[in-house]
Amino acid sequence: MKRPGRIDPRRLLALCRKEGYQIVRDPSSILIAFVLPVVLLFIFGYGINLDTSSIRLGLLDEDGGAEARSFAAVLAGSPFIDLRVGLSRPALREELENGSIKGMVVLSSDFSAKVRQGKGEAAIQVLTDGSEPNTASFLDSYLQGLWQVWLSQRASDQGLKAPTMTSLEPRFWFNPTTVSRNFLVPGSISVIMTVIGALLTSLVVAREWERGTMEALLSTPVTRAELLLSKILPYYLLGMVAMLLCVLVATLLMGVPLRGSLWLLFIVSSLFLGSSLGLGLLLSTVTRNQFVAAQAALTAAFLPATMLSGFVFEISSMPPPVQAATYLVPARYFVSALQTLFQAGDVWPVLALNTAFLLFSAGFWLGLTALKTGRRLDRDRVA
Repeated sequence: MKRPGRIDPRRLLALCRKEGYQIVRDPSSILIAFVLPVVLLFIFGYGINLDTSSIRLGLLDEDGGAEARSFAAVLAGSPFIDLRVGLSRPALREELENGSIKGMVVLSSDFSAKVRQGKGEAAIQVLTDGSEPNTASFLDSYLQGLWQVWLSQRASDQGLKAPTMTSLEPRFWFNPTTVSRNFLVPGSISVIMTVIGALLTSLVVAREWERGTMEALLSTPVTRAELLLSKILPYYLLGMVAMLLCVLVATLLMGVPLRGSLWLLFIVSSLFLGSSLGLGLLLSTVTRNQFVAAQAALTAAFLPATMLSGFVFEISSMPPPVQAATYLVPARYFVSALQTLFQAGDVWPVLALNTAFLLFSAGFWLGLTALKTGRRLDRDRVA
């Protein structure tokens, strides 16, 4: 005679088969697992862009001399500047205030004289829109660089000694092309997998209660462990297929490099799915309502994964209490692991720490789900 708490492989296989039939017959599961990740990945990959491509810049030339026309030509020839020539200061200031341009350059009436003298007050005036600090900072630095390049080229054309400048040779590690997509796509995969994992399992137990099939299951010899495993294993496989689909889209269609090992990617993805699936299953068990469980899963999974994972917002710039709260978000460690695997490769100190936290998180959520489900099953059986 079998012990009550022992897992029967045949019974577990039958329960998993039942869940598989429900997945195939339920279009929402297919949409969540295969359509939603691709749509979200394209939105994050192409809709969010931190690169500065073309900034609208106004130019007012009050000098009109040869030097002023030469510097204006340099501005117009830049691929990062969409130059708009203004007729007056008030007109350009109005465009700056209403957002038509992000900055304005004024060449004073004595611009050519100051350039030929090489001393005195500033020859140009740069005004930027401070409501967008990143754009304003980029524009300020870029215009300073153009100014120095123009002075050097002018001195070289006239056979003069070029002004002394500091020579910088920047080198970018891990993302040498400085394309923001290579940084955003791995982070977006973690957000997508958070939503998918939590949504998939947030419906399964609640659906059983709503359809009245949970009572039928409780009247059978099915153990608590068999019930939980039958709810987790099919959706774990579905989640891993969704993860594989995200990786293929990121690497083959979006051109994001994957420098790390596939087996390490498999390990961290499995552990993270354990956390998200456990969270969704816990919400489904507690609420017993599919609509409420789905809303709770989106709130508890999506918002922390987006705001507190370091996906877009730098954690070090957050207030200390918020930084402390990020340590409780599993997506923080998954984002770090994915960005390391995609951009840097197998950096063991980083991956080992993140994997340890993901392992703890998966054990916590799955254990809490088992504890909560066990109490409810025991109470329902007694009743």
